[in-house]
Amino acid sequence: MSYKVTKDRIAKRENAATAQVHADDGERGFQIFENLEVYKVAREFRKAMYAVNRRLPDFEKYELGSQIRRASASLTNNMAEGHGRFHYPDQIRFFLHSRGSLEELVDDLNICLGERYLSSEAVAKLKEQARGVLILINGYLRYLRSRSSSVRESDGADSELVDIVEGLPL
Repeated sequence: MSYKVTKDRIAKRENAATAQVHADDGERGFQIFENLEVYKVAREFRKAMYAVNRRLPDFEKYELGSQIRRASASLTNNMAEGHGRFHYPDQIRFFLHSRGSLEELVDDLNICLGERYLSSEAVAKLKEQARGVLILINGYLRYLRSRSSSVRESDGADSELVDIVEGLPL
């Protein structure tokens, strides 16, 4: 299954990720990380990279294979850990780590291509899948940053109210 990435498709994915988060905020309050679209797509990519690991030559299973497994697990582990954090800046930091792990995996695909462990078609397909994950991570990061700034703005407004109330004579 192949698909062409266009600006329109990218915008639709980012908007879908943001819309899902907003809908879930309003409908259920708190959402588990396993329901996040970005996590679901990253999990599928992790499975694909584990499959790559199984196709590596025996002498690479302990070096490159180990690196692929660690980065693949880190991709989704950081999403789960970040989602469990209370403050938006912490969540953002963990999703940035996930994005770094994703880029690491793309470089591992370059190694597989350069060493001819995978065909160029297989690598192109996996890179396309990685790009889809990246788009969703960036969309979710944009959402978290907007939430983080709105919290800071409301905190600032609250602190002004506290200052006013504390300044009132008793």
